[in-house]
Amino acid sequence: MLQVEEQLKTLRRGTAEIIDEKDLKELLSKDQPLRIKAGFDPTAPDLHLGHTVLLHKMKQFQDLGHEVIFLIGDFTGMIGDPTGRSETRKNLTPEEVKENAKTYLEQVYKILDNEKTIISYNSEWMGEFTSVNMIELAAQFTVARMLERDDFQKRLAKNLPVSIHELMYPLIQGYDSVALKSDVELGGTDQKFNLLVGRDLQRAYGQKPQIVITMPLLEGTDGVQKMSKSLGNSIGVFDNPNEMFGKIMSISDELMWRYYELLSQISTNELGSIQEQAKLGALNPKTAKMNLAKEIVARYHSSDLAEAANIEFENVFKKKNIPEDIPVIIGWGSEPYNICTILKNNKLTDSTSAARRLIQQGSVTINGEKVEDVNQELPGNQEYLIKVGKKRFLKITPG
Repeated sequence: MLQVEEQLKTLRRGTAEIIDEKDLKELLSKDQPLRIKAGFDPTAPDLHLGHTVLLHKMKQFQDLGHEVIFLIGDFTGMIGDPTGRSETRKNLTPEEVKENAKTYLEQVYKILDNEKTIISYNSEWMGEFTSVNMIELAAQFTVARMLERDDFQKRLAKNLPVSIHELMYPLIQGYDSVALKSDVELGGTDQKFNLLVGRDLQRAYGQKPQIVITMPLLEGTDGVQKMSKSLGNSIGVFDNPNEMFGKIMSISDELMWRYYELLSQISTNELGSIQEQAKLGALNPKTAKMNLAKEIVARYHSSDLAEAANIEFENVFKKKNIPEDIPVIIGWGSEPYNICTILKNNKLTDSTSAARRLIQQGSVTINGEKVEDVNQELPGNQEYLIKVGKKRFLKITPG
C-alpha cells in the first residue's frame, strides 16, 4: 500500500467532509485493508453521473488496496429514504426493487472492479430481524433526536405528515454499518445525518465507529441544481455516446473542473497540471472539456465510440456545418420551458401542434441529437443549437 499521506491526498480529492480525518489516518497507518461501504437504494432503474460520484471514491479506495462493499438497499428501498423529501415517498414493491437492482450492477461495474467488489443486500440481515430486534434497535435513538432532521422539521412546520416508518429509515440504514462492520462509509452531503446514525449504532453495539466521508452533490448540466432526471439536467450512464458527449460539452468551463474532480479518473497531480496549463493559457478549456467528454464516454461505451462522438461533435459545431447567420436568442434562466413552446415562440413552427408533429417525424434536433419527446423541457441557462428540418436553426445562449 502507498504511504499514509499519499493515500490521504487521493482520498481527500473532492470530499466535502471527513469525520474524522485523524481517525482515518490512524486506520490507514495500520497498513491493513479497510472495509469501505456505500449503500444505494434501487428506487429507479438507471443511474446518472451524479450517482457515480460515490462510485469513483469507492474506486479510489479499491485501487489503494481496500475492501469495497457495494450495498444494495433492497430492504430500505421498500421504505423510501425521506432525505430531502417534502412528502412521504411512495413505497416500492419487492418486485419493483428487484427489477431496478438488476441494472445497477451492470452500470456499477463500468467503474468498480467486479472481481474485487463485494455485493451485499441489506435484506440479508433485515429480512431476519424479529420484532424484538426492531424494538432493541429503536431503543437506541430518541424521537427528539430523529426530529432534528431538517426535512422532518420543514414538514412538521407545514403540518405535513411524517410516518413512523420514515423515522425508522436512518436506524435501519445505520444498522447496515453494524451488520457489515464497516470502517468507512461514503455518502452524499444530504446523507450526513444517516451516516452519523451509523457511527452511533456501532458504538451502541460495541463496535468502533466508522469514518464518515461525505461527497458533494454533483450539479447537473445547468450548473445550478443537483443532477436529476426529473429536472432535465442529467447525463445518464446509458445515454448514447453522442448525447453523452454533447451534454458534457454543454456545461460551463467552471463546472467542467468540478466534473473533472469528481468524475475523472486521472490522478490528482495530472488534474493540477491541466488546471495550471489552462490558467496560463497553454490549454484551451474547450480542449480540456473535450478530453473529459472522451474519457467519460469511453468509460461507459468504448474508446472507438468516444472518438466517433468527438468527430461528430466537431462536424456539427467546430466545422460549422450550419449557416453563419442563424438567429441567436438569450436564454431565460433556469426555469424549464417546453420544446414545442420554444419552437412556436421563436417562429420555427407555426404552432405547438406543428412542433409536436415535426418532433414525432424526427425532424427536430438539439445539439445534434434528435428530439423524441414532445414534452421535453429545456432550462434557459445552457447553450443549445436547435434545428428544425434542413434549413431552420436557432441558437440559444445562456442568460
